[in-house]
Amino acid sequence: MISFENVSKKYNGGTPAVDSINFTVNKGEFLVLIGPSGSGKTTTLKMINRLIPLTTGTIYMNGKRISDYKIDELRWNIGYVLQQIALFPHMTIEENIAIVPELKQWNKEKIRNRVTELLDMVGLDPILYRNRRPDELSGGEQQRVGVVRALAADPEIILMDEPFSALDPISREKLQEDIIHLQRTIKKTIVFVTHDIQEALKLADRICLMKEGKIIQLGTPDELINEPANDFVRDFVGNAGHPGTDFDLEKFIHPLPNLTGQEAPTISIQATLAEVLERLSDHDSLSVEKNGVPIGIVNRQIMIDYLSQQVAKGGNSDE
Repeated sequence: MISFENVSKKYNGGTPAVDSINFTVNKGEFLVLIGPSGSGKTTTLKMINRLIPLTTGTIYMNGKRISDYKIDELRWNIGYVLQQIALFPHMTIEENIAIVPELKQWNKEKIRNRVTELLDMVGLDPILYRNRRPDELSGGEQQRVGVVRALAADPEIILMDEPFSALDPISREKLQEDIIHLQRTIKKTIVFVTHDIQEALKLADRICLMKEGKIIQLGTPDELINEPANDFVRDFVGNAGHPGTDFDLEKFIHPLPNLTGQEAPTISIQATLAEVLERLSDHDSLSVEKNGVPIGIVNRQIMIDYLSQQVAKGGNSDE
């Protein structure tokens, strides 16, 4: 589907940002590019749709050099999702999603049906959301629109550059679940950049771990966890292969006012981190029960603070 053959990128003749890399992204695969800041992952992604020109080597798409495609032809077959999604503020959500289908001269009924289908797919009621403006949506809702806008014209390939890193941790968890569900439904070829190893392990079919412009290891999440190529891989993955195993909900609860849990939905003290986050994506707080008796409250802000500490262990991508 997408193949890199001895691809390098040098800026102003200096040290290569990407240094003679070789790999293939298979059709329908979710490949994650990850590595510390300066590793070349963002440069690698942007070379696929020619936002950044390569210096040497060749990139193929469906067996054809990307340099042999007309630039519009190439990019119309590639959806692109950024960290800052840049929805057009003066347009409705429907108008934002419809931009590329309109450029491709789809008829109005087909566009409207596509908008309905996509909004439904990410849990945004088309009746409620299609005529809203971006400033009427939360950050997580805007990011969902950014994702489906990239899918609107049914491209073969989706490029995603740190799409969730600007979101609060609970919204980020929810969007990760959304993209997993979407990929099971649509089976696109996705190349996704992140600096967060837990995100990579959760989403990827395969992970390409980079350092200083080189590929250090490319393999499945299980391979990186259980068969690290060297100490750098072992240290980078760390304990992320077992997220939440040391999670103890009791550490995060506040005492219940008046010892009643009737004002909040309930959750068991034995709940996993994933279960708590799933429930808090819909509720501001939960009543925690032990042996059927409410013992305290856990709220969204406490978990955001906790998850922010975990996310902060990763680096920032500024390539």
